[in-house]
Amino acid sequence: MVVRPALLAFPLLLCCCACQHARPDRPAPPPPAPLLRLVFGGDVMLSRHVARLARLHKDPARPFREIAPLLAAADIAFCNLESPFSDRGGPVEQGMIFKAEPEMIEGLLLAGVDVVSTANNHARDRGVRGLEYTLGLLSRHGIAAVGTGLSAEAVRQGAVLERRGVRFGFLAYTYDQSNGNHPKHDPRIAMLDIPQMRRDIAGLAARADVIVVSMHAGREYDPEPDASQVAFARAAIDAGARLVIGHHPHVVQPVESYRDGLIFYSLGNLVFDQFHRDDTQRGLLAAVTLLGARIEAYSSWPIDLRQAQPRLFPPSP
Repeated sequence: MVVRPALLAFPLLLCCCACQHARPDRPAPPPPAPLLRLVFGGDVMLSRHVARLARLHKDPARPFREIAPLLAAADIAFCNLESPFSDRGGPVEQGMIFKAEPEMIEGLLLAGVDVVSTANNHARDRGVRGLEYTLGLLSRHGIAAVGTGLSAEAVRQGAVLERRGVRFGFLAYTYDQSNGNHPKHDPRIAMLDIPQMRRDIAGLAARADVIVVSMHAGREYDPEPDASQVAFARAAIDAGARLVIGHHPHVVQPVESYRDGLIFYSLGNLVFDQFHRDDTQRGLLAAVTLLGARIEAYSSWPIDLRQAQPRLFPPSP
């Protein structure tokens, strides 16, 4: 009678000891990396015949009507804005000094464009006020602008857009900023300067998981990149960029897989009225799929720019 209670208590003692030495709960595994898609377009010019047709149809968003769903479905949509906005003077219907009427921003909004490069040879077509007006108009409508800024310091900061915990940093550069009309450089427009670009990327790397560099460079109508494009684009990847998006030649150029990045040397035109050549009426929309900060795949859609209203090329028979 005395032994049995002791025997019965022994398993209970073991159980208590086991509880005291139990391993703590393991931390929950991290959530899976998000699958994200970025869509990039080339040169967008919202002046001349493009704007004339928009006014004729009483639809300032007309240039983007057909391709807006592709852009709007992206996590981030980007293009190069080739024409500064201005609220002064009448519409520009010809010539090489561009001006976009303020209402033409409706196309960018319809397409859900999130960020544009404003660093190109037409950046100063409306002078200092046009540069500042363009930045203000874009900002008021929630569209980030890179490549120009209200100060030299601001332009070096780039823009950071976060999507599902992944931070995308954007920078933009141009080979020319004067369009033959300004003898002096404006330091608020980022030029194709490799050492400066490296410093900009180094500064942005602390705030971004993926860096995208926009490059306005190359020879017009040349289907192959020139040495300056290749040198700048590869230097950007070497410095830490993951994607380089090129434009200015107005025709499509090759895509290069370089180290752990991608270089689109030229996406050609996206919205333009260059009807004198067949190849300027064909552009690309490029889609890059990322798993978190890692590039998984890319694809592209050929764009038909005829009638100044880009649309997908019909499939080949």
